[in-house]
Amino acid sequence: MNDPHIRKITSDKDTKDCKVYTAAMTHIPKTIEIVDVSARDGLQNESRRFSTAEKLELIGHIIDAGAKRIEVASFVHPKYVPQMAGAEAVVSGLPDSDDVTYIGLVLNARGVERALQTKVDEIGCVAAASDGFALKNQGLTSAQSISACQQMIAQSLAAGRSANVTLSTAFGCPFDGEVDQARVIALCTDLASAGPREIAIADTIGVATPWHVSTMLDALKSALPSLPIRAHFHNTRNTGMANVFAAINSGASVIDASLGGLGGCPFAPKATGNVPLEDVIYMLERAGIDTGVKLPRLIDGAHWLTGLMGKPLPGAVSRAGGFPT
Repeated sequence: MNDPHIRKITSDKDTKDCKVYTAAMTHIPKTIEIVDVSARDGLQNESRRFSTAEKLELIGHIIDAGAKRIEVASFVHPKYVPQMAGAEAVVSGLPDSDDVTYIGLVLNARGVERALQTKVDEIGCVAAASDGFALKNQGLTSAQSISACQQMIAQSLAAGRSANVTLSTAFGCPFDGEVDQARVIALCTDLASAGPREIAIADTIGVATPWHVSTMLDALKSALPSLPIRAHFHNTRNTGMANVFAAINSGASVIDASLGGLGGCPFAPKATGNVPLEDVIYMLERAGIDTGVKLPRLIDGAHWLTGLMGKPLPGAVSRAGGFPT
């Protein structure tokens, strides 16, 4: 076995442990919260530039489908991520809603300042588990990105806004390679001390496997039992949906996804494709897990997005349709 996260069964005890793990997989939560990232992570790596009106129409499809938490913009310099230009205009055009939480992504204190001047409900802060990616993405070391995140969370909470934090490259880095699990847990513990509503563990380059996800989240839930864990997977190597299943099985209560599977990271080579929102909803719906998101509306939205992009999108359910009736 080449995967270091899979151990060989060598004894009766190991066999018994595997049976226990298999039994645990039959536990199905009643609800899973969805964070839609279509208008942020979905668009930021695309060559096609969406207008403000198109971004708002995209978000409108997501709201119409019933999503309650949506990443609507990234408050970063358009020189580095031109697809995220006009964040303030996008937020200004959003419908007022007591039911939907609008999230604005930030990378630094200036981004927080910009986001706080808008009506976003929640600030999404980002740190990196590896130095290589932290330097490329934020111009900081990993440790510096953790410290900056703690300050951004404090800045957001002081202004009366909710804040979450994403730890990128938690499963592997395009520049540094393997990222030690113990390091990830330690970094998450440091981030948790700042008081975010949740921590998102991100497979930025799509290298995670279900076994790796299970061991990571089991360790994380053990270290931070009361903090909600969110999972963000890219489907770069076709393991995304299996990783979603493994994350939920190990206690993740929130899943990120993007309409049609659109997206990727402009600072990570070949980091293509989020898990498709409609595929995630189909899988959870068939298990009897409530997300509050309506699959037929998502499929309609994915068809609209496919036409706008002028190319097929990775999502399978929007092409095949839901379960036949």
